[in-house]
Amino acid sequence: MSLSRRRAALYARIPGGIDGRRMLWIALINKAGTGLWMGAAALYFTLVTGLSVAEVGVLMGVSGAVGIAGAPLAGHLADRFPVTRVIIGAQLQQAIALLALLTTDSFSLLLLYSAVSSLADRGANVLTKLYAARVAGPERTKYQAVQRSVSNAGWAIGGLAGALALAVGTTHAYQALLVGNVVSFLIAAVLTVRCAEPPSPSRVVADSADCPASAGSTAPVRPAVASSPWRDRPYLLFTATEAALFLDDAVLQVGMPLWIVHATDAPHGLAPLLMVLNCVLVVCCQIPLSRFGSTPDKARALLVPLAACFVVGCAAMTASVAGGTWLAVTALAVAAIAFTFAEILHAIASWELSIALAPDDAQGAYLGVHGLSSSAQRSGGRSWSPP
Repeated sequence: MSLSRRRAALYARIPGGIDGRRMLWIALINKAGTGLWMGAAALYFTLVTGLSVAEVGVLMGVSGAVGIAGAPLAGHLADRFPVTRVIIGAQLQQAIALLALLTTDSFSLLLLYSAVSSLADRGANVLTKLYAARVAGPERTKYQAVQRSVSNAGWAIGGLAGALALAVGTTHAYQALLVGNVVSFLIAAVLTVRCAEPPSPSRVVADSADCPASAGSTAPVRPAVASSPWRDRPYLLFTATEAALFLDDAVLQVGMPLWIVHATDAPHGLAPLLMVLNCVLVVCCQIPLSRFGSTPDKARALLVPLAACFVVGCAAMTASVAGGTWLAVTALAVAAIAFTFAEILHAIASWELSIALAPDDAQGAYLGVHGLSSSAQRSGGRSWSPP
């Protein structure tokens, strides 16, 4: 089979058509840029701008808390304006806010710019999911799995490049990583301009409600007032429980490195290796496992193995302190694998249920409220991490 035919066969397996594929390239570039900056942000604030460790903690905690509002705000805007234009606005907002970090050493201004960036970052996560739901239609779960795999590959590429730059350790190296992240957002914005706007159920419903019914029509007229997630108690309860299930992220990226350093005999260099293992497993397993959550009933059924993965991961971390380097390394590897599969299964179930439970006339608003769960977890469980 020729290269062009293999490429065509691969494209045919990706839902969403040409715009879906463009958005995958955008995700790769975006996450590669973020991977460049994430590992260097805390060091940039301490070594380049001269902030104390306490000030860096406050900056990241406050900016993360402000970012929580980004998810519902973005969802609200996406139900009223073309989602591609809102995505571009979020990308440009992040680029400008990050570039502004280069202009000052003032703690108050650094806090302001970091908060603005965090607000757009949390909103962009919701907008990306909403675009995927609209462009992929019934195959949204498969598309989301492909997108997560691509995003993790971008993270790995950016993280590796960032590690090489950090080995230099100069002020210019840190600034170059920040500029690299800014450039990634600008490139992503240019590519997003080329993406067609997918059909929006909320605007279709609104337009239909605004137009008078044709004579003799018996079709039901849907209300002009959109549904509100803030009055939907089952959906709010679902969102609240999601915050706990997102803790695999905090455990893998915060809890496990601290546990390795302070509680076990494992070498400190094991922490980044386990993160690489996490990325590889997500890239390899997210797409094949997505078929087990393609319907709401299948997605609910994933909660049982998801809980089992959490139990295994916690038990393995507990066993890692029993003594001995090899036991610690083995137990922590098992824990990382278990939490990674918890992450994969939760991503599948969470994605399908968050869309399935949202009414067509307010998908953006509902996904925005659902985004509060991951935003709150990031603010609380990862308050030390870069905005």
